[in-house]
Amino acid sequence: MRQLRPHLQEDGFVAVVRAQMAEGYRLAYLLEDGEVACVAGYRIHRNLMMGKSLYVDDLSTDESARSQGCGARMMAWLREAALDAGCAEIHLDSRVQRHRAHRFYLNRNMDIVCHHFSEQLR
Repeated sequence: MRQLRPHLQEDGFVAVVRAQMAEGYRLAYLLEDGEVACVAGYRIHRNLMMGKSLYVDDLSTDESARSQGCGARMMAWLREAALDAGCAEIHLDSRVQRHRAHRFYLNRNMDIVCHHFSEQLR
């Protein structure tokens, strides 16, 4: 996760994750040879537009394990978790400059369905 979110400091990371977990955030990980190769942070939620869906907040494969199928296996696991939870869709956001990630998601049959807007408040 540190490779995906380098701005987070280790001591504050656990507190942030615990606060998110209190709001429904879950963590899943994939081990390769006893080491964490891929991690996903996700939540199940409902809204009026999408109904019940699984939202992937964080998905990161360790740099040493990339292009070995770990991300694909994690996405397959997330898909099954979504189906088991009765979700109709999986959603995620990916920063515009992350072209390799976009290709990965498009190759997993995901579609670009909306634009995400944000406003910095501080």
